[in-house]
Amino acid sequence: QVLLVESGGGLVQAGGSLRVSCAASGSGRAFSNYAMGWFRQAPGKEREFVAAINWSSRTYYADSVKGRFTISRDNAKNTVYLQMNSLKPEDTAVYYCAATRDTLGANYYASKEYNYWGQGTQVTVSS
Repeated sequence: QVLLVESGGGLVQAGGSLRVSCAASGSGRAFSNYAMGWFRQAPGKEREFVAAINWSSRTYYADSVKGRFTISRDNAKNTVYLQMNSLKPEDTAVYYCAATRDTLGANYYASKEYNYWGQGTQVTVSS
């Protein structure tokens, strides 16, 4: 079992930046062996893929955030980060961290590919 705890959400003005973090614990398997992802869900909308990073640090991004968001990981701290720049009001959502024991493949964007989920952190971008 892997426990994921997100932090760093908050309120920011459009054009601003925010970094959210996800700390993992509780697994007997090394954090570095997990692929990690970020998803988000806005009110009244389905959960959508934002970004992912494989165990090899290969990264994947949704088109809507490409060039603005950066996902990274610090295996020594068992933590994955999502740096969000040039934020827009449409980025407002609850951001969820997810983990999978498997290597990410063609379905890296699908929530069903991930085994573990955090409780989410709210990000609000004001116009």
